[in-house]
Amino acid sequence: MAHSPDAVLKDLKAKKFAPIYFLEGDEPYFIDLITDYIEKHAIAEHEKGFNQLVMYGKDSQVNVILSNARKFPMMADRQVVIVKEAQSIPDLGKEDAQKLLLSYINNPLPSTILVFAHKHKKLDGRGSLKKELDKKTVFVNSEKVKDWKLTEWVENYIKELGYQIDVKAAQLLADSIGNNLEVISNEVGKMLINFSEPTKLTTEHISKYIGINKDYNNFELSKAIGYRDVIKANQIIHYFIQNPKAHPVIPIFSLLYNYFSKIALVHRAGPMPENQLAGLIGVHPYGVKEYLAVSRNYKLGKVIEVFGFIKEADLRFKGVDSGSMDEGEILRELVYKILH
Repeated sequence: MAHSPDAVLKDLKAKKFAPIYFLEGDEPYFIDLITDYIEKHAIAEHEKGFNQLVMYGKDSQVNVILSNARKFPMMADRQVVIVKEAQSIPDLGKEDAQKLLLSYINNPLPSTILVFAHKHKKLDGRGSLKKELDKKTVFVNSEKVKDWKLTEWVENYIKELGYQIDVKAAQLLADSIGNNLEVISNEVGKMLINFSEPTKLTTEHISKYIGINKDYNNFELSKAIGYRDVIKANQIIHYFIQNPKAHPVIPIFSLLYNYFSKIALVHRAGPMPENQLAGLIGVHPYGVKEYLAVSRNYKLGKVIEVFGFIKEADLRFKGVDSGSMDEGEILRELVYKILH
């Protein structure tokens, strides 16, 4: 049974190490987090010269990896063998190599910690190898954080670092960066070096230290459109057009499509408790009141029209019936049609 990244890290910090870790999936952040922790903490610094080996998948055959894993530690209790970019091991998909790996899985050397960091893809679940890995190793399926859970992830991540963040600031960070956890963690790290003691982070901090404008961003644009604040929406669009590299239109189209998809779900759901509605439409409970208010501004028929406007704008951006319109004009027209 797959282990969660949080559970694995908790065991590692308690110095509970297993003979084999197989880390796979689409989200490299958790794979790197676990791999880096083992690399830094599994054995003492003075033991690493003889007892820690980092290999790379594209340069490593399975038999060579296992040969190293079967060595005994030198003047230490354990050794560590880490295979980074394990998805590139040339013979990992071949029957003979898989038999070798299965044999080792069933009888690993207890004094070795063997780590496979298998990023951006998953093993074929139909074969016996994945089933045995799942049963007999610390097997982690590292999945992308869903968009609607990203604000909560940001809140929890910052809490683990000993800080707090208000919901609006967490939402601004999540909406502006998206579910690239590595980028979020890097930006948060750069921000936190400016504080000498625990602080509650706000949108002002995000704006000052990360450079995400707290007034002119995708989150504020969708909100201004939702509340039919024509002046604010046009101010944001003007700012975006003046800074096209920082505000490409395709992510804006995607954001608006997702925003109005949630409005459509509110209409479809009908009356229900707010916490239940939050789960249904996939938003933080903090944001439900906004979507309820916006659903009163945009009846279902208008929402369906908006989907058509977004599709038309996307096609124009790709050169279909765009004439001489540039990126900024396409965006301005889209927002005008939605608001009017």
